[in-house]
Amino acid sequence: MNSFFKILNYGIWTNNSSLVQLLGLCPILAVTINATNALGLGLITTLVLVCTNVIISACRYWIPKNVRIPIYIMIISAVVSCFDCLINAYSLNLYQSLGMFIPLIITNCVICSRADFVAIKNSVFISFIDGLFIGLGSTLAIFIIGSIREIIGNGTLFFGIENLFGSWSKLLYVKIINSNHTMLFFLYPSGAFMVLGFILAGKNFIDKKISSNDCSLCVNKSSSRQGKK
Repeated sequence: MNSFFKILNYGIWTNNSSLVQLLGLCPILAVTINATNALGLGLITTLVLVCTNVIISACRYWIPKNVRIPIYIMIISAVVSCFDCLINAYSLNLYQSLGMFIPLIITNCVICSRADFVAIKNSVFISFIDGLFIGLGSTLAIFIIGSIREIIGNGTLFFGIENLFGSWSKLLYVKIINSNHTMLFFLYPSGAFMVLGFILAGKNFIDKKISSNDCSLCVNKSSSRQGKK
């Protein structure tokens, strides 16, 4: 159970691919104009991560080390192409919103790095958990950025959510800010940079607070031990 929470903390907070490694920023800055697009791209990326990790882990004994990177790319391309066709067939509006960024998942460095660092060396279960949590961490970061941009820039939340989850999800759509008080700046890539910068600053501030508290606890423990002696 402890290892489970360690992997969860690693993927969502400690080594978040979007907030720590800063990988895959192109779709983050371009697609996250609303929470729906951000959530859609994040979930697709998570599914690709899980599928590629599982496939590569299952075939790891038959993948030659000297040509492993081209094989990774072939597997990732095949999985992304399958999801691209499925989304085009069953959710055309979402497909049109995400556009070219679905095929660009193939070039996402996170997927190839997890394949080489985790999937090729570990069991299918560990590779599955790693892909799931790394993907969920990235999805959470993308969703937060998309939500902030949509609320400030458009005054809404979950606009077009029915394109992702169906007609029942229209209940999630809310109008938060009057359109006369919104800031269109946040719907542009420059606004995305600003939102990302504030989120990174907030995360670094929290990490420093946690580390300082841990240090103070260690000092108190050592001083109490010396007092007992």
